Amino acid sequence: MPPSAEIGAVEWSAYKVPTDGPEGDGTLAWDATTIVVVHVHAAGATGLGWTYAPAAAGHLIGEMLAPAIRGRPALDVPAANEAMVRAVRNAGRAGVAATAISAVDVALWDLKARILGVRLARLLGVARDSVPVYASGGFTTWDDDRLTRWLTESLDIGRAKIKIGESWGTRERRDLDRIALARRVLGGRELYVDANGGYSAAQAIRLAAEFPGVRWFEEPVSSDDLDGLRRVRDAVSADVTAGEYGYDLPCFDRLAGVVDCLQADVSRCGGITDWLRVCALAATRQLEVSGHCAPALHLDAAAATPNLRHLEYFHDHVRIESRFFDGVTPLGPGGTLTPDLAAPGHGLTFKAADAEPFRVAG
Repeated sequence: MPPSAEIGAVEWSAYKVPTDGPEGDGTLAWDATTIVVVHVHAAGATGLGWTYAPAAAGHLIGEMLAPAIRGRPALDVPAANEAMVRAVRNAGRAGVAATAISAVDVALWDLKARILGVRLARLLGVARDSVPVYASGGFTTWDDDRLTRWLTESLDIGRAKIKIGESWGTRERRDLDRIALARRVLGGRELYVDANGGYSAAQAIRLAAEFPGVRWFEEPVSSDDLDGLRRVRDAVSADVTAGEYGYDLPCFDRLAGVVDCLQADVSRCGGITDWLRVCALAATRQLEVSGHCAPALHLDAAAATPNLRHLEYFHDHVRIESRFFDGVTPLGPGGTLTPDLAAPGHGLTFKAADAEPFRVAG
């Protein structure tokens, strides 16, 4: 690769994809998911990244991020990442800007690996041959029959997570009934629950005492409630976890002191560049990291993470990634994903024609 190869065109587009039914958790409901797709070009190669965020993230890429990185050396991804962070200073890094940076950062890492002709996991440094996942769905909008069917379909994975905290924690009996149903269907397999910040700390502690062998209690309270997370972590037997809304390292540093496992999302935290930093931060606290959603996007970074626990095999994102990308890794035995190390980059290409009917911007 010519050391002088520079980043050229940066292209983005946004697609709003209806869900296959109403979806909801403890604090939000939705009927569509928007994905913002980015292509970055240099040295005759193209890198691909994406984020699950509003189309505003794409507009921010075009207006602020593309000018900040165009003409920079294609191999110097951390420098490009820093340039993007500086460019959004007045816009605010957290939230939409962070998702935009994340999508471009993933595209830059994919681009670098493709220019060098290696798998992205190899470029980052493989730490594990395969990556464990857990099934994620179990929306509060699903009735018992739909929940049972999905849990049954997930039995081979061996780990499954359902949503609780319904209606901001006001339907406790239904939460407990759905957890009991999930336990019956899963048998001895691992059961996870996610309240999406719908409970108070005292409420989460009280309800957790009735959980039937729950292994993972995600966001029992808001991730902004550090004292509440600490109180729940110290009082319950399940592992308490949070971090999916982490947009910068200081946020993860705060959370690392109050959870049992630190979550991070490559599509939100600043891309692969900051995923690696988050994982190093977690390691200093003797914590494992779990990847939040977007399993195809996370796979290579996860394979390069020694202190990884697992990835979230999220129902909606699995459906979108399988539909719109070629090269998606099939689910393997025991709920694992194994990257094809012979494929360059992250091995994925975007099927623009299939996505075109859902385009909303770009």
